[in-house]
Amino acid sequence: MNSGERLKILREKHELTQSEVADYLKTSQSYYAQYENGHRPIPFERVVELSRLYDVSIDYIAGSTDDINRKPR
Repeated sequence: MNSGERLKILREKHELTQSEVADYLKTSQSYYAQYENGHRPIPFERVVELSRLYDVSIDYIAGSTDDINRKPR
């Protein structure tokens, strides 16, 4: 599973729309959608912001672990 797929799963689990996540990131919905669709690489700074939003480690978003419950130290 790639990072975009993980972001979509996390967003849906938290019952957020792409527009709501985009607002959190201070970007547009269409720009954020490109992260989820794999059409645009996700900058590290965005991964950090999203890990805070979803309360998961950056390793989970990056695909280094499948443990969704793992928290940053």
